[in-house]
Amino acid sequence: MTISDLRIALFSGNYNYTRDGANQALNRLVGSVLAKGAKVRVYSPKVANPDFPPTGELVGLPNVPMPVKGRGEYRLPTGLGADVKRDLEAFRPDIIHVSSPDPSGHAALKWAQQHDIPVLASVHTRFETYPRYYNMAFLEPLVIKLLKRFYNRCDALVAPSQSMIDELLAMEMHQDIGLWTRGVDRTIFSSARRDPEWRRAIGLAETDVAIVFLGRLVMEKGLDVFAETIVRLRARGVAHKVLVIGDGPARGWFEANLPEGIFTGFKTGDALGQALASGDIFFNPSVTETFGNVTLEAMASGLPVVAAGATGSASLVTDGVTGRLVVPTNKQADANAFAEALAPYCLDPALRAAHGAAGETRACEYSWEAINAVVADIYVRLVEERRRLRAA
Repeated sequence: MTISDLRIALFSGNYNYTRDGANQALNRLVGSVLAKGAKVRVYSPKVANPDFPPTGELVGLPNVPMPVKGRGEYRLPTGLGADVKRDLEAFRPDIIHVSSPDPSGHAALKWAQQHDIPVLASVHTRFETYPRYYNMAFLEPLVIKLLKRFYNRCDALVAPSQSMIDELLAMEMHQDIGLWTRGVDRTIFSSARRDPEWRRAIGLAETDVAIVFLGRLVMEKGLDVFAETIVRLRARGVAHKVLVIGDGPARGWFEANLPEGIFTGFKTGDALGQALASGDIFFNPSVTETFGNVTLEAMASGLPVVAAGATGSASLVTDGVTGRLVVPTNKQADANAFAEALAPYCLDPALRAAHGAAGETRACEYSWEAINAVVADIYVRLVEERRRLRAA
C-alpha cells in the first residue's frame, strides 16, 4: 500500500479563515499528499472572507463564534451535523486526521470508531496552558484530563518537536507519538531579504537594534512578558527599538504597553520575509507553541533568537550557539532573565551576526517534503494495521 491508495478526511478547527502556523502546516500537508495521488477531504468552519484559499476540497462544519473574550475572530466547530455525516459516508475515508480536540474533533473520533476507521491526531498547541492567560489557571488540571481522554482514544499522535513528544509522554497522552516537525520556505525567509530602505521607511536607522515580535497578537503568546522585559531592558540603559509584526485582538493592549514600538500590522509572503529579516534580534517568550514556526522563520532570516526554554523553541534553538533559552518560572523572574539574555545581543554586533548565521544554517535542515512524508507514512501504517486486525 502507498499513500496514493488512501482516502483521508482531515478535521480542523481553523483550516484557512485566519492564518496561523498550524493551518499553514496542514495546508502544506494536504498539498503534499494530494501531489502523491491521495484523495483528501477537509472539514472545517467556513467564513465569507477567509485569509487565504484552502488547499484541497473544503466542507463546512457547523460552528459558532469562539466563546472566549478577545478571540471573536475564531470559530468553534460544534459537531458534525447530518450533512457532514452524509458527506463522510459518501467519501468513505480510510483514515481520519483530527487536528483539534474541539467538539467536531470529538464527533469525528466517535464517527471513526463507529465505522472502524483509524484516527491520527496532530498536536499543534499547548491547549492546557491557555486558561492561565484568561485568569482561569485553576482549570488547567481539568483541561489536561480532557485532553488525555481525547488523545488516548486515537490510534496515534504526531507532534512537531521532540520536546513536545516528551511532554505528551510524561502526561500519558499516548504511547504512539510520531515527530511531524515543520519546514521553512527559504524563498521567503532568508537573511538576503534584509532591506535597509524598508527599515528607514519605518523609522529604523541602520545602527538601531530592532527586537522583533512576530505572531498573532493574543495574550497567550506571552505579550505581557514581552512588554515587561522591554521595561527591564530600558531600565538597564540598553539601547534598542521594538518591531512588532502581526495583528490581533490584543493589539491595543500591546501598543499601550509598548509606547515606542513600531507596529507593522499583519504581513505575509515576501513582505513578511522582508520585515523579519530587517530586524536584528527575535524575541519569543511564548510557552504555548508545540513547535514555534515563527522561531524557525526568524532563524532562517538570520536573526539570533531569545526564547522561552519550553516546548517548541527548545527543540530549535541551541543555547549559546543560535540564541539563548530562558527556562520559564514566573512573569517577574522571566522578564529579568529575558532582559539579561537580550542585552548582549543589543550591545555586540559580532555576537548577533555569529548566532544569526548559525541559526540560518540550522534552519536549512528543515525540508517540507521530507517532513510531510513522515505523516504520509504514518497514515499508511495505521490503515495497514487496522486492515490486518480486521482480517484477523
